[in-house]
Amino acid sequence: MRVALVHDWLTGMRGGEAVLEAIAELFPDAPIFTLIAFPDKLSPTLRSRDLRTSWLQKMPWIESRYRHYLPLMPWAIESLDLSQYDLVISSSHCVAKGIKKRPGTRHISYLHAPMRYMWDRFEDYFSPSKAGLVTRTVARILRPWLQSWDQSSSRGVDQLLVNSQFIGEQAKRIYGLESTTLHPFASLERFLSLKRTPQDFYLMVGAFAPYKRVDLAIQVFNELKLPLWIVGSGQEEARLRALAGPTIRFMGSCDDSTVAELYSNCRAFIFPGVEDFGITPLEAMASGAPVIAFKRGGALETVTSDTGLFFESQTAESLQSAIRVSESQAWLSGATQREQACRARAREFSKEAFQKRFLDLVRSE
Repeated sequence: MRVALVHDWLTGMRGGEAVLEAIAELFPDAPIFTLIAFPDKLSPTLRSRDLRTSWLQKMPWIESRYRHYLPLMPWAIESLDLSQYDLVISSSHCVAKGIKKRPGTRHISYLHAPMRYMWDRFEDYFSPSKAGLVTRTVARILRPWLQSWDQSSSRGVDQLLVNSQFIGEQAKRIYGLESTTLHPFASLERFLSLKRTPQDFYLMVGAFAPYKRVDLAIQVFNELKLPLWIVGSGQEEARLRALAGPTIRFMGSCDDSTVAELYSNCRAFIFPGVEDFGITPLEAMASGAPVIAFKRGGALETVTSDTGLFFESQTAESLQSAIRVSESQAWLSGATQREQACRARAREFSKEAFQKRFLDLVRSE
């Protein structure tokens, strides 16, 4: 069977790319089709693969401004020639599931999210506080067309896998498709063996995207005058740094060993956004660190009452209340049992379990 893999874009290594890498290991001869790729920003495994890009790869300023080409992405993904393949597996959070296939080809789509920018998270990217007037106007004009394309593109999917029940519900509402939930994984080995030595700081790890709500965490820790260390970078960095008070520490982009050490040393991990699934809470729990998460989205499928705290609304008052609980003596007295529960929960989301279940689903039809 001739197999091809498809991913939206390959501009760095985040959760979606880790999933693609795990799928690619199952199909070592399959080429990877993508809109754009920058091999120097990829893992050795993905860098060594046969990467085939679209005509967007040659567009001006594509490396730094690829998101600006969103209106052209539907045409670019449809231009990829997959006519010689019997099985196409797409890994999609934007347009990858919209590939064109020949009759008789089976298309399995692993959906990280519907087109993020145009559906539930439109305001996260295009509200007045996040985008200029021209960008907002263009986005609002294009939104109905992009939503329509996104819905129609789902008709070419023969089997839909989703990374969480949360995304499965969105897929049903937006595309009218039934799906099978296959949770992603965290690379747990480098966390599980570390000794936990909690200190007085709280931690966030991730890209500085609007929906991550790093701004909410900064506001709360400014008000509480508690230390918050933030690992990552991204499009909102300048704005976030301007919001930060003296107890906020930006760590930049840290290597794997440093991140693992920070997880092991933090008092708790802060997760204030609505994520499709969320890998970083699993990494924190594998390190024995409890998670303080907004009670919505993928966090509900990983964090439990034994491994962390939820706050009910995405407001400063609600997050403050959860942090005050984490500072209480009653909460701190259960630290040993909570560490054990966190590590046990994380072990349920291994890469090996993901790959086995994925192959079972591929072979099921």
